[in-house]
Amino acid sequence: MQRRGFLHGAMAASAVSPYAQPGQDAATDGFRRAILQADPRLSKFNPLPRILCHDDFDDGISGWCELVSNHDGNLDTLRPVMKDLRPPQLSNCTFFDIGTHGSVDGAYALKLATRPRPFHTAVAIKRLTYAKPGLVQFEMYFTFKAEQVFDGSRGRRAFDGNLSPSELNFGDFTIGNDICEGENGARYHCTLRYQNTDAGGAPVQKWMYATSVETTTKMDRQGQGQSQDFHVRSPGDWKEIPGGHQPLCFNETATKINWHYFRWVFDTARRRNTELQVNELTLDLRDIPVPAYDHPYRALNHLLNFLIDVRTHAPVRNFFFVDSVVISVDW
Repeated sequence: MQRRGFLHGAMAASAVSPYAQPGQDAATDGFRRAILQADPRLSKFNPLPRILCHDDFDDGISGWCELVSNHDGNLDTLRPVMKDLRPPQLSNCTFFDIGTHGSVDGAYALKLATRPRPFHTAVAIKRLTYAKPGLVQFEMYFTFKAEQVFDGSRGRRAFDGNLSPSELNFGDFTIGNDICEGENGARYHCTLRYQNTDAGGAPVQKWMYATSVETTTKMDRQGQGQSQDFHVRSPGDWKEIPGGHQPLCFNETATKINWHYFRWVFDTARRRNTELQVNELTLDLRDIPVPAYDHPYRALNHLLNFLIDVRTHAPVRNFFFVDSVVISVDW
C-alpha cells in the first residue's frame, strides 16, 4: 500500500525529531540535529536516533564482503548455488565512452558485477549483531546498469534514440537481512526485491517480497533442495508488494547513471518489515508476511546481517552500485 511514511510523518505531526534519543531534551535534540544537517555526508540521510555505521566507500569497503555457504574448510563442498556469488569491489564507475563517472559526492562506490550468464548473482554481505530488539533502518544511494552490448545480438528491443535495449537486459536486485534471536529464538529473513524484468526480458518494474525461507546449508544437508534463486525455496516464491510498481531512472543508455535514495525499516521486536521508501514512493510493509524457520539455529545469537545482491536474467553482465550506506536504530 502506497502512503506517506508513517514513521517520519507521525514524528513530524507530533513535532518530535526523527533524530531524538529517548528521554532527550529539546535543546540536546536540536544540537544533535544541527550537527547531522551540517554534515553534507549525513544530511542527505534521515537516520533513526543511533547511527550504527556510516559506510562511505571513499574510505574503504567498510566490512562488506563475499557470501559463501557454510563449509568445513573444504571449499569443494560449497553448495552449487553459492559457489560463485561474486564479491563486492570498490569502483570509480568508469565506462567506455565517458571515462570515470564517480559516485554521488566522491570518487568511489561499492560495485557488484555478475558474470554474463543467466541467473548469475553477485552478493555483498555485512555482518553485525544487535544489542536490543527494535527498529532498524537501512539507507543508501544506489544505481544499476546492464553492460553495454555492442553487436546488437543481445538487445531485447531496437534502439529508438530514447529507450535503451540494455534496460531489458537488467534482471533484478535484492535487499535483505538475516536475523536470529538465539538458540531458542526465531530466525528469519526480511527480503525485498526490485524485479526489473521477468526471465524472458519483459519489463516488470515492481517491488516484491519473498514468501518462503532461504535454504540453509543445514537444510541442504537434510536433503531439502535449492533453486537457482538462493533467497527462496522455489523461483516462484515472490509476491508483489501492493502499490509497488515503480519505474526507476535507467536514463536511456548503459553508461549514464543516476542515483536513487533508498530507505528500509524493519522491526526485530515484532519480527516484521515496517516501511520502504525509494525516492518518491513510500510503502507500508507492516502487513507483509515474513517467513521464519520452523527449526532452531545455534551460534547465531542476536545475528544482524545485511545483504545486497544483483542478478542477471540474460547472458549480459549486470551491475549494482552503492554510493554510501547509513544503518541506524532506535535503541
